[in-house]
Amino acid sequence: MFYVFDFYKRIINLPQPIWIKIRTFYMTILIQGRLVAMRFLHTSDWHLGRIFHGVHLTDDQAYILDQFIELIQDVKPDAVLVAGDVYDRSVPPIEAVKLLDETMTRILLDCRVPIIMIAGNHDSPERLGFGTRLLARQGLHVVSQINDAPAPVILDDAHGPVYFCPVPYAEPPVVREVLSVTDALDHDRAMRLLTGRLLSRVPAGARTVALAHAFVAGGEASDSERPLSVGGTGTVDCSCFQNFHYTALGHLHGPQRAGSAGIRYAGSLLKYSFAESASRKSVTLVEMDGAGELQIEEIALTPRRDVRCLTSYLDELITMNGDNLNRDDYLMVNLMDTGAILDAIGKLRLVYPNLLHIERPGLAGAGELRGPGGDHRRVSEADLFASFFEQVTGEHLQHDLQQTFAETLASLYRQEREAQA
Repeated sequence: MFYVFDFYKRIINLPQPIWIKIRTFYMTILIQGRLVAMRFLHTSDWHLGRIFHGVHLTDDQAYILDQFIELIQDVKPDAVLVAGDVYDRSVPPIEAVKLLDETMTRILLDCRVPIIMIAGNHDSPERLGFGTRLLARQGLHVVSQINDAPAPVILDDAHGPVYFCPVPYAEPPVVREVLSVTDALDHDRAMRLLTGRLLSRVPAGARTVALAHAFVAGGEASDSERPLSVGGTGTVDCSCFQNFHYTALGHLHGPQRAGSAGIRYAGSLLKYSFAESASRKSVTLVEMDGAGELQIEEIALTPRRDVRCLTSYLDELITMNGDNLNRDDYLMVNLMDTGAILDAIGKLRLVYPNLLHIERPGLAGAGELRGPGGDHRRVSEADLFASFFEQVTGEHLQHDLQQTFAETLASLYRQEREAQA
């Protein structure tokens, strides 16, 4: 069905919310005819409480979660899957805790949609898992710690039960201790043991969905993710999930498949580094029929402020318009000017109030810093500065700049003598 909608979306220019409502109308008809079965939204890596270049992103996260809840109200899924890194750190700020509480309440009570959530490597298992058994009765299934007898979460549709198998993030030593095994020496083996125990609780032929927080081999990482380990021991192979009809992954921040169409990362809700400026953030809508066949769609969400990189000269950045009307976006500027600029970031922030970082590639020299030769104590200040300038800029210090430096240095020495007189 999604392929038909994609075709018409390309030839008929309508806003995304209208297409969602049209699709929801037809989905309702199909559900009544029992042609569509289990439907769920897959998301991950909310990182509530994130600080981005000194800016607290809680308001931006609340804005995007409002859109997510509107999507839930339109699509009316049977479940929401959150695949880890709910918080950005193990002890989240109060504002992040309040935002999660409000979001979960709206999904569970207002939308009446159950939630299955696992802990990621950024989360504190104990804090995220508080009140788990009590909350499960309200439809919030939080699995934050592994145990030796894991149980799937079972949800039913028109075709019968679907077994959701949550695997929270756990270090191999923890897996060895909890499962009383000795061979879980890396993340791959630990994942196989955990998924194997869950699948042993599932009847043969049943439809299964895994939730896991891991780095699957071949995935495209970004610099906003915290490494799971060093030396490759944190990588798991996609074959760990080959016995599941769908696997909802968390950890990598870009939406992508991991080995097959049914093993996927939803990606983060927001861009958490400037390296992600060109990426497109989304949540994943999955439909599973009675035979476990999948229809998958990535649904984009629009942030309050985008994360962008600009490259130009100072004067051009101050005067440019048209393509850069979103001046409130979070920006990094590659400033191409090579000369000295007084308070460049202050001047740019008059135009771009959320400018967060400036780089000066024209002043980034290649190679190691080195002296001008000989004992530096016997070299004049002018020669030392000329050597420094050449190493930083890759160019020789021109005569007019040499003269300016000499005059400035002489003025400083004169002021120093007058102060001592």
